[in-house]
Amino acid sequence: MIEFFFDCSSPWTWLGFESIQPLGAELEVEIIWRPILVGGVFNAVNASVYEGRKNPVPAKARYMLKDMQDWARLQGLSIKFPPSIFPVNSVKVMRACCWLGQDCVPFARAAFRAYWTDDRDIADDAVIADVASAAGVDAAALFAAIATDPVKAQLRANTDELIARGGFGSPTIFVGGDEMYFGNDRMPLVRAAVERRLNGIGSVSLSG
Repeated sequence: MIEFFFDCSSPWTWLGFESIQPLGAELEVEIIWRPILVGGVFNAVNASVYEGRKNPVPAKARYMLKDMQDWARLQGLSIKFPPSIFPVNSVKVMRACCWLGQDCVPFARAAFRAYWTDDRDIADDAVIADVASAAGVDAAALFAAIATDPVKAQLRANTDELIARGGFGSPTIFVGGDEMYFGNDRMPLVRAAVERRLNGIGSVSLSG
């Protein structure tokens, strides 16, 4: 019913990651976790993100930081824009999420917290080992797994699939396979879409 495409390098994704879980639990629908590499998405279909980073609109940038803190406060999260490393190379932690599959939630949460609260470099093996430990994951097994071709291929496949389905960033959520929603603030729409499906109504076309 719900697919959640995500990359731990995005604070907005952490907000969506935390808010969609109680929604899924309340509506009693499974969330399928789909790790991606959002940089690959940007490179393919949304390169304007890089231009925006190089030449930000000052007023918009100030508001974005305020907006992020408003959402974080609402959800009880501590999010600090990393002063030392941004953007971060999240490929190893996202491969780890692929390897963990539906059991990735504790690891992903610990990775989000390490980067967005503690300003730690989640590309660093020592940090990843700490993240694994915090999530109760065997670090040696994790490092062995993420070096394998099948795990690497799964992350690429997930990323390519999101692009093929019209996605352009993280978090991207699909309901019922064909209704796409982007951003942490779309949860009311996701809820409505799930409820329509549960009531047998199906998707809503662009023509209404």
